[in-house]
Amino acid sequence: MNTHRGFESPPLRQENIVNIEIIKSVLLNWTTFWVVLIGATFIYMWRQGQLLRLSAYVQETREELKKCTWPTWDELKGATVVVMISTLLLGLFTVGVDYVLVIIVSWVTKI
Repeated sequence: MNTHRGFESPPLRQENIVNIEIIKSVLLNWTTFWVVLIGATFIYMWRQGQLLRLSAYVQETREELKKCTWPTWDELKGATVVVMISTLLLGLFTVGVDYVLVIIVSWVTKI
């Protein structure tokens, strides 16, 4: 009985190419960095009075938007159709001018 089975390669031993612990520590470092940066920016803006200015700006913007009149659905649909038709016409015009210019340039270069 032949017990020799020929060449047998050792089992593939894949080493951890990427160490999970390193990834976790890097992500934790980056997360800590961004938390500290955002916190420092918040504290700086608060001490400079920028947060009060920002909140006043947002409040004034909301008040101004309440004064606006918004289009109805019919007006919105009509305006959308006008924009789509205008875009189509401008595209066709651009294609037409491009075609004419190609013919002119090819005619000039043949001379």
